[in-house]
Amino acid sequence: MQDLTTGWLDCDPGPLFKPEPYSLSGWVPHWFPWQEISILPVQGHALCLGLFASIIAPFGGFFASGFKRAFKIKDFGDSIPGHGGITDRMDCQMVMAVFAYIYHQSFVVPQSLSVEMILDQILMNLSFNEQQALYKRLGEILQQGFQSQS
Repeated sequence: MQDLTTGWLDCDPGPLFKPEPYSLSGWVPHWFPWQEISILPVQGHALCLGLFASIIAPFGGFFASGFKRAFKIKDFGDSIPGHGGITDRMDCQMVMAVFAYIYHQSFVVPQSLSVEMILDQILMNLSFNEQQALYKRLGEILQQGFQSQS
């Protein structure tokens, strides 16, 4: 029988799980033994999500409470006697879910741009004169690149 320690389950971790060195020289005294530490990027993301969950997300309960008061509703339901409905238990999670989605899309998922997407943005947002100036400037940049290669 073969166990899982034989090495055949080998994979390359993604960039979120590869340690990155961080210098502590400005934060700790010079006699301190560790002047540099390795931190996984996923740990920084977890710290941000944890801080938001502990400091900001509870205000979802205040928002839901104010919403209920505005409509003169005591509870959003009676599925949990004495506690209100499921929505009353999930008010913080709703705020956290929105934050987690926006955070993930903004900081975790790599942004992929294609030439077509960039050209669409240029055509939609720049005037004809600005497009001409951009075309001229890109030509100059390409000429400089060709000259430096030869």
